Amino acid sequence: MTGFNGLGMHLGNLSRLSNAKTRSICAENFNGEKGGACMATEGTGANAARDLGKGWKISPSIRIEPGETRTIADIEGPGAIQHIWMTPTGNWRFTILRIYWDGSDIPSVECPVGDFFGSGWGEFAQMSALPICVNPGSAFNSYWEMPFRKRARITMTNIAEEQMTLYYQINYTLTEIPDDCAYFHAHFRRTNPIPYKTDYTVIDGIKGKGHFVGLYMAWGQNNNGWWGEGEVKFFMDGDSEYPTIASTGLEDYFCGSYNFDPTPKHDKEYVTYTTPYAGFHQVVRPASDYKTQFRMGMYRFHVMDPIRFDSDLKVTVQALGWGYNGRWLPMQDDVASVAYWYQTLPAPTLQPLPDREFLLIV
Repeated sequence: MTGFNGLGMHLGNLSRLSNAKTRSICAENFNGEKGGACMATEGTGANAARDLGKGWKISPSIRIEPGETRTIADIEGPGAIQHIWMTPTGNWRFTILRIYWDGSDIPSVECPVGDFFGSGWGEFAQMSALPICVNPGSAFNSYWEMPFRKRARITMTNIAEEQMTLYYQINYTLTEIPDDCAYFHAHFRRTNPIPYKTDYTVIDGIKGKGHFVGLYMAWGQNNNGWWGEGEVKFFMDGDSEYPTIASTGLEDYFCGSYNFDPTPKHDKEYVTYTTPYAGFHQVVRPASDYKTQFRMGMYRFHVMDPIRFDSDLKVTVQALGWGYNGRWLPMQDDVASVAYWYQTLPAPTLQPLPDREFLLIV
């Protein structure tokens, strides 16, 4: 029986000893060095600590200037990131998170930070899933296990016109990585509006072997009535016109039912929920003449049922609601998404992020 490598943590193996080494990166220890934390002599807390001196929270955060990209982690492997916590200020659509594996210059993760953490509308909503949780007031947490063999590099880019402040902590372990471990990926898309009678594309262009593990959607409704009849489709391993896997509707795919409403025939209201693997966790309701659109957030994590592919994957969603006389109505809504998956390297070259004005939420 070989030794435990410290990966795949859960309550059932929490008692097992390991030779894995725990390290952590934050503004108090930029490199995660052993014995290297709390040594700063300057930083965002220097003024508050002026009567206390070195070791007294002198560098709890960093500031990122407009247009600046900061490397917040650069780790030599082998190892795995096990937890990321951060609380960014400013516009969450205008802060871009990127993660690169094993020296690649193509990011395997490229997302606005809010959308990556299930907060695409820029407003707090409690999210209590196993891979991602969001806590008051802007505490973003990722528990996705992210193994790497040679190097992990994480950057944050501020595309806003204002300076931003970032508090962050990246917890990782240095350990041997099994040959069959794939690399974590996440990719953002937005279409506003969806062209009439056209499916929304969550992700395409994935090449390699891997498994799809999650979807977050920020759905902005442009019509009255019910909007969530569309099917989620998974085209894999050579599928062309028709997919191998399809859901029966959006609320069904996100593990809800009947319009996310216990009494849909009585025109009551949506009920939010957040569970370990699925949720409809956010409803931003119209509040004034200047805030008129319904906006929803929902997630589905395939932790217990990953969708495996051998060579390629494409995921689409129908934008479909109810029209008149019992007819479906193709919708033209504002939809953004983040796809999460693991796959072999090299990382695919995917559609680039939209420019800043198209990312904007108004």
